[in-house]
This record gives sequence, C-alpha cells and structure tokens, in this order.
Amino acid sequence: MADLRELYQETVLDHSRKPRNYHALDPADRKAVGNNPLCGDQVILYLRLDGERIAEVGFEGQGCAISKASASMMTDAIKGKTPGEVDLLFQKFHAMVTGKAGPAEDNSLGKLVVFAGVSEFPARVKCASLGWHTLKAALESKASVSME
Repeated sequence: MADLRELYQETVLDHSRKPRNYHALDPADRKAVGNNPLCGDQVILYLRLDGERIAEVGFEGQGCAISKASASMMTDAIKGKTPGEVDLLFQKFHAMVTGKAGPAEDNSLGKLVVFAGVSEFPARVKCASLGWHTLKAALESKASVSME
C-alpha cells in the first residue's frame, strides 16, 4: 500500500502541474460546468463526439490538486469510449473513491486506481469526483452540476 500512496502523490502532482487535455474545445458538442462550493473547485468540461464515441475532450477550471489531477486523468481515460462505457467507468471510479469497492476488485480502472486512497478522506471524495460528475452532466446534456 505504501507504493500506491507514493504513486498517488507523484501522479497527482504531475497531473496537477501539467494537466492533460487542459483546453477549451470550440466548437464542442457538449459542455457542462461543475462546482464544489465547499472548497471552491470548478471544472468546465467540453466534449466532441464522433457518432457514439468521445472523439475529443478538454477541460478548464481551478481547484485543488486532487480535483485537477482527477479531471486530467479522467479525460485520458474516456477518449474513444461510448457513453455507456463511460458510465460504467464512472460507477467503478465512484465506488472506489467512496470506499464501496477496493482497487483490487477490478483492474479495469488502470491508472485511475491511484485515487483509491481518497476514500480514507471523505472531504476529498467530492474533489476527486467533481470532473466525473461534470462529465456525466455533459453526457446527459445538462449545463451544470453542483457538489453541495
């Protein structure tokens, strides 16, 4: 578990300092804004679809390292996936960060498994899942989501 914690710290710092897909998409097929008023995190998520697959994804925003790193890794993980595949990934990620499922139970999360330790810090679950809830809102054509 110590190795996973070290990997978590390295990965979060890397994705927080150099987030992947950190840009607006213009035009975007879908866009949603996510807010976590408790800590001030905000994510704007942009999607461009190619039929039923996510062709491009980008995000902008501000927030803590966990929020930004999670959104960054999420954008890498969802490229090329269908909304159904994204929903399944969302459910697995959410179960992991809320402590309802351990990372060892399912290895389909890939690198996202580094967020397993977030479940030990309930106040940080919303930080790690803000981008994911914003993604879900965008796929459902909702303009915004709040993590109150």
